[in-house]
Amino acid sequence: MTTNKSTSLFESKQVKEALVQSFVKLNPKMMIKNPVMFTVEIGTAIMFAVCISILMGATDQGSFLYNLIVFLILLATLLFANFAEAIAEARGKAQADSLRKTREETPAKQILPNGEIKNISSSALKKDDIFVCEAGDLIAADGEIIEGLATIDESAITGESAPVIREAGGDKSSVTGGTKVLSDKIKVKVTSEPGESFLDKMIALVEGASRQKTPNEIALTILLAAFTLIFVIVCVTLKPFADYANAPITIAAFIALFVCLIPTTIGGLLSAIGIAGMDRALRANVITKSGKAVETAGDIDVLLLDKTGTITIGNRKATNFYPTKGISFDDFVKSAVLSSLADDTPEGKSILELSEMIDVKNEVKASFLQTTSDISHTIKFTAETRTSGVVLKDGTNIRKGAQDAAKNIAQQAGNAFPEDTAQQVITISSNGGTPLVVIKDNVVQGVIELQDIIKTGMKERFERLRRMGIKTVMVTGDNPLTAKFIAEAAGVDDFIAEAKPEDKMNYIRKEQAEGRLVAMMGDGTNDAPALAQANVGVAMNSGTQAAKEAGNMVDLDNDPTKLIEIVEIGKQLLMTRGTLTTFSIANDVAKYFAIVPALFITAIPALQGLNIMHLDSPESAILSAVIFNAIIIPILIPLALKGVDYRPIGASAILKRNLLIYGLGGLIVPFIGIKVIDLIVALFM
Repeated sequence: MTTNKSTSLFESKQVKEALVQSFVKLNPKMMIKNPVMFTVEIGTAIMFAVCISILMGATDQGSFLYNLIVFLILLATLLFANFAEAIAEARGKAQADSLRKTREETPAKQILPNGEIKNISSSALKKDDIFVCEAGDLIAADGEIIEGLATIDESAITGESAPVIREAGGDKSSVTGGTKVLSDKIKVKVTSEPGESFLDKMIALVEGASRQKTPNEIALTILLAAFTLIFVIVCVTLKPFADYANAPITIAAFIALFVCLIPTTIGGLLSAIGIAGMDRALRANVITKSGKAVETAGDIDVLLLDKTGTITIGNRKATNFYPTKGISFDDFVKSAVLSSLADDTPEGKSILELSEMIDVKNEVKASFLQTTSDISHTIKFTAETRTSGVVLKDGTNIRKGAQDAAKNIAQQAGNAFPEDTAQQVITISSNGGTPLVVIKDNVVQGVIELQDIIKTGMKERFERLRRMGIKTVMVTGDNPLTAKFIAEAAGVDDFIAEAKPEDKMNYIRKEQAEGRLVAMMGDGTNDAPALAQANVGVAMNSGTQAAKEAGNMVDLDNDPTKLIEIVEIGKQLLMTRGTLTTFSIANDVAKYFAIVPALFITAIPALQGLNIMHLDSPESAILSAVIFNAIIIPILIPLALKGVDYRPIGASAILKRNLLIYGLGGLIVPFIGIKVIDLIVALFM
């Protein structure tokens, strides 16, 4: 269950910090990273110099008050832009502070090589050290459980109050430093050096210490810089035209025209939009290793989703035993139980539970324990063999697994796959169940039926993705019949049946070779190569260390459906940047009609046709334009932080909608805003 963190935009502490940082960021070394706002700062410095020159006796630049007001408005423009970035950063730092509280020094019970337990500080633990945790202990460092099972409170990291179970073996063995053991006892092997834990990395990312501009952000910055250069040239060339027309233009007018024509709105909000995108992901309990990952999620074409736990509830349980013709029911149950003794998956455990519930002879149940003592060794399930089982001391080999794997074992030994069992496999698969075939000494004994339930609302969610233009692919180890049944019932576009780890990798590479971007989610070590290959790889926090290191995002909620939400966050980020860029450029058109006629209408009466706003005077026109140019930035800060509302209505429909709202709106709003400001300014002039 996802627990989104507080979404309050402006908290008093954050606002105070952002106000201070707004002035700190006026440092030219910091401003130069934003070419658009850096040129505004240069213009502001020039206006300051003009004000000083007027105080010293200059008379050709208008009144001191008029120039001072222009200077103050330009300074406010810079401060508003800096505030937008600073408030976004402050929200991230607030998240980091809450995370840092969980990283306080805690005692650790280190297990020495001789078996003794030594109490040390958590900061003294090194990679590969082993420590023990009991009920009530805080887990001292990131690690893998190597022995035991425990209920753990991860609310300090995830915000989710419900405890989770972590145990040795499988893909739920990873634990995070700062979480608390609620019950039982575990031994943990440290997987990171001091200062390099998952929590340390989270804090660094959230604080923005390692934030770099994304490729799209860099491209847009270059485009905005090009626009700025063009308008520098335009404003410079106006000087000879003005002299020729005998219409002298003051420095204040030149700078006001320049600042109003360049895309200051998006220039001032660009960094805030990028930071806010990562912040929205964090509030959905997703840690992103870079802003690029969030952006890429918005451009995803193909979504790979595991069936179990994502599309289905993931709690498959054994429901029936079907022995092969000629095999007694009791003998088959006995073989099924023995084949599951080495299987620590929920499915394997459910087979043992079912065997205790069914009606078999007491002497058969007693023989389970007797035969258990005769086990030579167990065979663990792997994604490659897709079987598990035991070998008894007398050499008897009992396995269970997928139909194709069991069939290969039987046929390689020269044994046929029984027709009645093959038909039962088809029946189970056609009903959406998962068949597990049991073989004893390479002879098929029968089939176990597992059943899972498709999560409610999945069909609607996949339809939503389809409207976004995203292809959904279900990945499952089930046979093609079961996979087809689940895929059709859930509404996914395609499926990969009987999938092995390399099949995911091959599918991702095939889609990428055709120019598509692929996202996937995983939690196991065997998922790591595919997570690294995918354009967006989301690892579960409960997964293995290898999976978390391979992916470029980590889901703290361990929710397999979170990938769908991540895609929407990415699309919202791209839309927000695009719509505000459109709005900013459309704004410039209105400001052009405010300032240019004001500069030349007296000397060139023919320009009267451009004076569609009928502003009070050249001075009020310039002041109205620069005031509107400044105040529109703080007005749009909430939109930059929260993001534009995203609806899955198709790319062309979204484009039309946003052009209408933000394109046409970007033209109309400045005309109204500047006219209203002009009426107010005229009262004081």
